[in-house]
Amino acid sequence: MKQVEHIGIAVKDLETSIALYTSLLGKPPYKREEVESEGVITVFFDAGNTKIELLGATREDSPIAKFIEKRGEGIHHIAFAVENIRENIQAKSDAGFELINSEPKEGADNKLIAFLHPKSTGNVLVEMCEEKG
Repeated sequence: MKQVEHIGIAVKDLETSIALYTSLLGKPPYKREEVESEGVITVFFDAGNTKIELLGATREDSPIAKFIEKRGEGIHHIAFAVENIRENIQAKSDAGFELINSEPKEGADNKLIAFLHPKSTGNVLVEMCEEKG
């Protein structure tokens, strides 16, 4: 893994959170995107060497809605940039990490993504992401 690519934050009210982070970071988000398959709208802020991704649910049965219902708003995941996501998935599996995704899937911000289960990563949801070529 190369570096922290972004930190995902689950929010109940996307517009309120956009205003909050715009004020906090002193600049507006650079991208808003819906990932229909995941039932989420993502909003990205440039925060220097990493990004902040706000995650707002678009339906009650989405993973983000379930996360907020169970744990409340807050940090949802930490994403790391990787060079070859398929090799990284295999390497993490070989090292004993529990996979949520054994194959990469389409994510927001022009990325292929895969998640490691928090049970095997100290209760932190870890995302690996690779820029689509």
